[in-house]
Amino acid sequence: MEIKENIPIVLYDNQCYLCVKFTKIINFFARGKITMVGHYSEFGKKIRDDILDESALDMFWLICKKRAYGGRAAMFPLIKSIFSEKTEKSFSIGNEMCDEDCKTIKAVFVRSSSLITNSKIIDL
Repeated sequence: MEIKENIPIVLYDNQCYLCVKFTKIINFFARGKITMVGHYSEFGKKIRDDILDESALDMFWLICKKRAYGGRAAMFPLIKSIFSEKTEKSFSIGNEMCDEDCKTIKAVFVRSSSLITNSKIIDL
């Protein structure tokens, strides 16, 4: 599977209940225009190894043609991608298993604060 063929890609933590719910909301509004890939899938591992750095697992990523946006930096490009007029591709990779207690109030607070505090842009 080629990375460039599936752009834009949202790379998310597919072992976190909240992250999976967040991604389902994105997919609903994007109507299949964005490829959803879990961090812990084979394709997600390939993306982390080929494009991203050691901070890859700290946040969700939006990978576009020229840049990879992580965390807070990904919010505006993500909204822009949702409202773009590209064709639908409806593609999702990842399993939905939560190994931690992701449904608690503390988990919601920690994940929400990490979205605000973590931010990174990588030129491709």
